[in-house]
Amino acid sequence: MSQAMRLPEILNIARRDGRVTVEGLAAHFDVTLQTIRRDLTLLAEQGKLDRVHGGAVLQSTIANIGYEDRRGLNDAAKTAIAARCARDIPDGCSIFLNIGTTTEAVAHALMRHRDILVLTNNMNVANILVDNPSCEIIVVGGLLRRSDGGLIGSVSTQAVGQFKFDLAVISCSALDADGDMLDYDIQEVGVSQAILKQARRSFLVADQSKFQRRAPARIGSLAQVDTFYTDAPPPRTVLDACRAWGTRVTLAETPG
Repeated sequence: MSQAMRLPEILNIARRDGRVTVEGLAAHFDVTLQTIRRDLTLLAEQGKLDRVHGGAVLQSTIANIGYEDRRGLNDAAKTAIAARCARDIPDGCSIFLNIGTTTEAVAHALMRHRDILVLTNNMNVANILVDNPSCEIIVVGGLLRRSDGGLIGSVSTQAVGQFKFDLAVISCSALDADGDMLDYDIQEVGVSQAILKQARRSFLVADQSKFQRRAPARIGSLAQVDTFYTDAPPPRTVLDACRAWGTRVTLAETPG
């Protein structure tokens, strides 16, 4: 079967099952794993699927992608963004890292930072940074969202309000053409809004795929952010708005 015939069937399987795996498709079509990887890469480049570890998922619209799939999505971009962001975080400061796989990448990038205090509503961030002996960790309370280890809700929002920190590093699920940061869970959005309010400076870390997604709940505007770290130039409307707001856009270089 030619690639032109395989691609529509791959999409049909993805729509039916929500995701596809390289091994499963290779067996289904009786082709090599490398052939399927090329097919999935092409579908991702066409904006029809999102590549994840071991396969692909349908592109997210108003429903969020599952946490395990998000962990493997755009991995290289997240690592590069996190490394670039960490370069601008000084030793000896206090930082809030919110929920998200990109902020978890930032936590990994902070492993050699000295004398830092990290506050978080992300259990995964705390578990990552526990291996940095020069990092104090405060986990704010709240309702535990078991799917991704996030702490959300009014208890988390109130807890954040008890602190003032040097820097907030936040992520979001989507960015629209107006420069608004969006998310799926209104209980998480309230916490992110409180984080921005209590920070002396704020950074957003988000890869280019966020411009292709939609989410219903508004966190705030890029006008509230000092620096936006991403892996590709945002749409022209967003770049123009960031210039007007004084929001710096910093591009991270990804391998290749």
